[in-house]
Amino acid sequence: MVRVVSKRVFNISVSEAVVNSWMSLCLREGRLHKGLDIRCEDGSDVLAPFDVTLHGGLLVYNNPSKAAIDSGINLRGQGLCFKLFYVRPDRTSGSVRKGERIGTMLPMQTVYPGITSHVHVQMCDKSDPTPYF
Repeated sequence: MVRVVSKRVFNISVSEAVVNSWMSLCLREGRLHKGLDIRCEDGSDVLAPFDVTLHGGLLVYNNPSKAAIDSGINLRGQGLCFKLFYVRPDRTSGSVRKGERIGTMLPMQTVYPGITSHVHVQMCDKSDPTPYF
């Protein structure tokens, strides 16, 4: 079953099978995966899922071999604090309305050839973000 997330969120679809297999039960490179991966093609626009305030950029890896995908953004809105990984933000402060562009999906295929390119959503408190998407 494929559940379509509003095109106003990330302009993508989410497969429940993919979401369930990638949630916090998975280990990646020896560490627990604490977030939600939302399929998104390299170079796609990433849009605000709801009205948010931008709270700075972030480094995902801080590793020169992964520099092509080493960006993200901290967001707050609707009482939530969360991070989007693998996104080149258009800006890192101010407010963005639901459906407005936040940035661009980075080229995951250059670092992880063959992976399903995705935006990683992680709550600041590392709780499960699935209910919000």
